[in-house]
Amino acid sequence: MPVAYLRELTGHERQSRGNRHLGLSLAFIAGAMNAGSFLAVGQYTSHMTGLLSAMADHLALGQFLLAGAALLAMVAFVAGAATSAVQYNWARRRHLRSRYALSLMLEAMLLLLFGIAGAHLSAIDEFMLPLTVLLLCYIMGLQNAIITKVSRAEIRTTHVTGLVTDIGIELGKLLYINRNPGEEKVRANKDKLLLHLQLVGCFFVGGVLGALGFKHVGYAATIPLALWLTTLAIVPIWDDARLQWWLYRRSRRAGADHPS
Repeated sequence: MPVAYLRELTGHERQSRGNRHLGLSLAFIAGAMNAGSFLAVGQYTSHMTGLLSAMADHLALGQFLLAGAALLAMVAFVAGAATSAVQYNWARRRHLRSRYALSLMLEAMLLLLFGIAGAHLSAIDEFMLPLTVLLLCYIMGLQNAIITKVSRAEIRTTHVTGLVTDIGIELGKLLYINRNPGEEKVRANKDKLLLHLQLVGCFFVGGVLGALGFKHVGYAATIPLALWLTTLAIVPIWDDARLQWWLYRRSRRAGADHPS
């Protein structure tokens, strides 16, 4: 990918095209992770609605241990979102170009760790299964928070309920017949409809490929996703590293020219 395009996707200066393309990439990755997590741990790790319902069910049935596990999974998702917010604001206060890319790089490192270590750790399932669920929920919260921040809450990538709802709303507007010429016309937002259809499609395709990948190669199926995220995030981080190195060298030269 051209460097300028990658900078547009995850750099600090945002445009609608960059937001859209980044959202589609992350929707694909989220779909692959979600499907893979179901095969790995037996549950989807991005569905906080389902987790909250499961916690209520477990409490009603007196299954307090399972209810506690669902609560911890939700806490992990919230912690991921909180981490993304802390990283963003820390980088923004320091005027870093990688304010959005840092969370994606952290997600990439965690996925890489999961992919490399997962196969070895699966031998001790009873201990690792709960930690795996927490890790995947944390990653999902991390990703959902950063794309929400990037797009100003216009794009979600880790769940599709809201997307499908908006698709239904826009289709209803599109099918509505404006009979009275004197009234304000009902118009569908076709750009929004197309974007949400694309996001749902990317999530679905990612889910299919993620499930197939996990079925055939196991935990290592997350390694390509980690490399993809690294590619998306690396340019702004490299830009900041070069700038900081230049500032460091300039300060050293200034100190040498004006010794105390």
